[in-house]
Amino acid sequence: MLTGRRLRRVVVRNAALRWPVELPASLGGQRLGPIGRRAKYLLLPVESGSLIVHLGMSGHLSVVPADTPPGKHDHVDFELDDGRAVRLTDPRRFGSVHWQAHPVEDHWLLGDLGPEPLSRDFDAAHLAACARRRKVAVKNLLMNAKVVVGVGNIYANEALFLAGIRPRVAAGRLTRSRLGELVAAVKATLASAIQSGGTTLRDFTGADGRPGYFVHELVVYGRGGEPCVRCAATLKEVWLAGRTTVYCPQCQI
Repeated sequence: MLTGRRLRRVVVRNAALRWPVELPASLGGQRLGPIGRRAKYLLLPVESGSLIVHLGMSGHLSVVPADTPPGKHDHVDFELDDGRAVRLTDPRRFGSVHWQAHPVEDHWLLGDLGPEPLSRDFDAAHLAACARRRKVAVKNLLMNAKVVVGVGNIYANEALFLAGIRPRVAAGRLTRSRLGELVAAVKATLASAIQSGGTTLRDFTGADGRPGYFVHELVVYGRGGEPCVRCAATLKEVWLAGRTTVYCPQCQI
């Protein structure tokens, strides 16, 4: 349990992450509140603001004894008053650590983000408003963090298949009813992924060190050229906005 502990000090061994790490000296002695999340960012609130941590592609946080010798890729330690430290390890240095005084939503990384996909704010009305008169492909709209956060390439492929919608269809051409079906498909896809511990394609593991197993439930992503699980038609693989996109030419219209 970290909530209620005080930060003794912050040790920055390598400030050259995705953005330079610049933290106020006044963090020492402040008490940690409940850890939160907004999109891909972890929020570590203290009394005067919040630390905003992004893990990048391969970073992770671990709780270790504060005197544990750091490894090559251990860049930042948040030392606690009980002799432990929250350690940021990031081999590729694509992660980041930022500071924002209250309210945390004022930070430039968070200010323009759309709703969380499993929240009530992400509904048919919201998606329809974002799609109205838009010619952008619906898959690209779904992956726009200003529209909704947390829907990456894999889950967008899967949700569009579940909703029976082709990825390249212009978002503005879809009725509110079909967009409502897409919202439901996104929520169902993400709920299933959470149940399975996420999707491991390379080196990701969960907080318990175990890989995510949703990869075994994928029905279109990574399966271009294979038969559709619904109709046996050959799944098509295309390149859309720089991302691999797989769909069924018969089930998705």
